[in-house]
Amino acid sequence: MNLPNSITLARLGLTIVYVAAASVAGTLAAWIALLSFCVAAATDWLDGYLARKMNLVTALGKLLDPLVDKILICAAFVHISMVHQCPMWVTCVIIGREFLVTGLRQIAVEKGVVMAADRWGKLKTIIQIVFIIAGLVWLLLADQPSAPHVLGLLRWLADPTHYFTPTMMWLSLFLTVLSGANYLRGALPLFREK
Repeated sequence: MNLPNSITLARLGLTIVYVAAASVAGTLAAWIALLSFCVAAATDWLDGYLARKMNLVTALGKLLDPLVDKILICAAFVHISMVHQCPMWVTCVIIGREFLVTGLRQIAVEKGVVMAADRWGKLKTIIQIVFIIAGLVWLLLADQPSAPHVLGLLRWLADPTHYFTPTMMWLSLFLTVLSGANYLRGALPLFREK
């Protein structure tokens, strides 16, 4: 097991910690959920970077990395929806897109074609992570209107009645649909009979 794959598995472990903490009420649990999600999201970039830089790209890594990413993001959106920070239908669209892309990639692999992530897919992931972090910050600080300094600023940004968090949610949805449509368009030749 090389270093990038170990980081990917650690991200899966952090996802389990996140889900467990998100399932429990209380300030400590909210802090654990927020911190575990942030660290897991940060390792999403790190493992891929190290795999390319250290020439440690493996078949296992190519399988695990996107799978663990999807588990983390989908679990977070389900949690955010359950606490009424995101409409459930938005979460369903986002999860549906992930199933669609996974299926298309599987078909592509069977036909010897590699479907790499495009810039819209990468931007979609970044915006989704920002939205989820904003939602988790609001869950943590909503009942602390006098939070000091940086926490006060983060609370203000995360407040769903202000513009930032709703904008991130709608942008996440837009990029989810756009990147999913791009994958579908790119996969159309795979369905044409020779």
